[in-house]
Amino acid sequence: MLQTPPPPGMGWIVHPRETSPKEGNSSAISRAGLRASAILAGLLITASVRVVQAENPYLVIPPAHEAEATFAYRTANLSDEQAIAELARRQIPYRKEAVPVAGVRSPIRLAGPLHGVFIHSSLPEAERATTPYEILDARLAIALDELCKILALHDITEVIHFTLYRPPGTTLEDPSLAQNRHPGGMAIDLGAMKKRDGEWLSVGHHWAAAIGSKTCGVDARKLEPRRGRELISIVCELADQRIFHYMLSPHFDRHHHDHLHLEIRAGARSFLVN
Repeated sequence: MLQTPPPPGMGWIVHPRETSPKEGNSSAISRAGLRASAILAGLLITASVRVVQAENPYLVIPPAHEAEATFAYRTANLSDEQAIAELARRQIPYRKEAVPVAGVRSPIRLAGPLHGVFIHSSLPEAERATTPYEILDARLAIALDELCKILALHDITEVIHFTLYRPPGTTLEDPSLAQNRHPGGMAIDLGAMKKRDGEWLSVGHHWAAAIGSKTCGVDARKLEPRRGRELISIVCELADQRIFHYMLSPHFDRHHHDHLHLEIRAGARSFLVN
């Protein structure tokens, strides 16, 4: 089983964690405080994304028939039964959550590698089986399976994410209904990737932020460091295949300076790479 520590410079990654009873009252941050901080951070970022995304010059809205033929659209709009059947067809290793998860239509956990690529958080391995931050919707798992086909071509064997699912807070959407983005388990915040030779590609270290820059296509920004160029290459390969609807990088805003937000969304017919 993987026990890989975060790559250099990623040790500060914080997943909201519950304080165990044995830690007593000496903890500087209470369990409730951690939860509140996570929810507040999520709300602030969500509000920012909604406003900027709507005004983004890189937002693409293709003809409906073209959008509906994309992998992202077809996957995001699968029924629960179709999504589970597709997991089986692809032989994706997973474990279904035994109880309902607020906001997530078909909650699962990955139970093994996808095309030889392990995807997990930076939490200790013993905590990953129970933390809510390893939960994802079955539809996202299918998109991650496609992602890992591309990562395998880059000799990537491991992905560290900041979060998949984030429990719904007080949002404009009804938390009892299926949610979008992280509250619906429909997005991943990808922080770093490990190659077969042990080298790390870290978004925060190898992709210097330049907010507003174009990521892919003609006149796109070029990164000089080799590892930064490979990160952009991976993003643009994903964009070409339209595996995700929304792909936000350090070019998007200050909240994304250290990770790639990759999201599929039911009903969406627009695409953004920034």
